[in-house]
Amino acid sequence: MRERHASQGARRAREFEAFVAGAAGRLLHAATLLTAEARDDNPRARRLLALSLAHTYACWDQLRGEDPYDRARQYLATRFARGAWHRYGGFGRARRQPVGTLGVLTPQERLILVLRLYEGVAEEQAAALLGLPAERVRTICDRATATLLHPPDRAARPVAKAEAATS
Repeated sequence: MRERHASQGARRAREFEAFVAGAAGRLLHAATLLTAEARDDNPRARRLLALSLAHTYACWDQLRGEDPYDRARQYLATRFARGAWHRYGGFGRARRQPVGTLGVLTPQERLILVLRLYEGVAEEQAAALLGLPAERVRTICDRATATLLHPPDRAARPVAKAEAATS
């Protein structure tokens, strides 16, 4: 009996190690995009990844044909959303502006953009994951894409204020 449990445990560990070897890099990149941290300085993204992998390992035996990557990505997204909700009191603008290209977006915009464009999650699946109507997910994704294509001109704002003050 013990030998059977030991061999099942060893098989489970090998399967999970193979999954991590194949998926951890992509999941870390997705987490880094979500947190809008620098690629080489991403402690929040690494914590999200570790929590997601730990959760996936904990329910490894219950997957029963389900894709472990989908489970890990789902947990990563929900954990990020929960953290953003607690950190910023919702999905509003962050108090401290994150770095990187996606730093101009709100946490909710980043989450939807990463799920839809980077991860290729269908609109309906993203809506179900986040508890939003599909139309709302489409609107937020379009707004985030427009913001990235036409970023707000931050340099022009202080100059305009300074000129108005001297006039």
